[in-house]
Amino acid sequence: MINLFVTWDVSPEMLKIGSLTLRFYGFFFILGFVIASFILKWMFKHSKIQTDQVDILIILGFFAAVVGGRLGHVFFYEPAYYLENPGKILKVWEGGVSSHGAGFMLFVVFAIYAAIKKWNLLWLIDRLVVPAALCSAFIRLGNLMNSEIYGYETSLPWGFVFVRNGETVPKHPTQIYESLFSLAVFVILILVYRKYKQDAPKGLLTGWFLTLYASSRFLVEFVKQPQVEFEHGMMLNMGQLLSIPFIITGITILFLAYRRKPVEPYQNLKKK
Repeated sequence: MINLFVTWDVSPEMLKIGSLTLRFYGFFFILGFVIASFILKWMFKHSKIQTDQVDILIILGFFAAVVGGRLGHVFFYEPAYYLENPGKILKVWEGGVSSHGAGFMLFVVFAIYAAIKKWNLLWLIDRLVVPAALCSAFIRLGNLMNSEIYGYETSLPWGFVFVRNGETVPKHPTQIYESLFSLAVFVILILVYRKYKQDAPKGLLTGWFLTLYASSRFLVEFVKQPQVEFEHGMMLNMGQLLSIPFIITGITILFLAYRRKPVEPYQNLKKK
């Protein structure tokens, strides 16, 4: 019997010049935000809003994702460790980022920005979630290059042996699963946006994003190895527990969205 699997022994370092190292994870992370800026500018043009606002949103989003992702990991996954080693919190390059924490921080930052600009928050989030899904797909590819966050042992022909982690048997490449799910969510959101354009009820894209993305994350976690020790023996791991509120919120927003009329981007816009 022929054993089919992928031997994965790729270096996480993309380029090294002297003491300067560019890792694939950082490259994919930045690439996602660059492409996101083009998508947002395309969507903002449809709404006749100056595209220079996109650059500000991208910068805010970048820092919110990094800070929120790191704090989410610190508080949800390893609070005791970082309480004893607070200096480690700033060392993001050592690993440890939570997508749920990043999502929460992004919402807070953009809610503040929308209030300042007097934009309708759901209108703004509806546009931001489209490139966010694509960014997620790129970030999971970065996880693959780091040989991290993979699944349990599998006999499926697409199993990966992560040699750099000392693995000798194939494991579920959950990074690829999540990347493909995120890509599918991105395609669905683009199709929904193109169907409705400016006639979409507020929250429609946000609802679909939260429901589909969080549901896919919930399902993939069943074949993903625990990220931290306390998850062993749990019926639902931390990733699944954090996904449930997002799923419920997404379904609720979807239900309300289909009962709403289209909305203008500005909250204070009045007919003359």
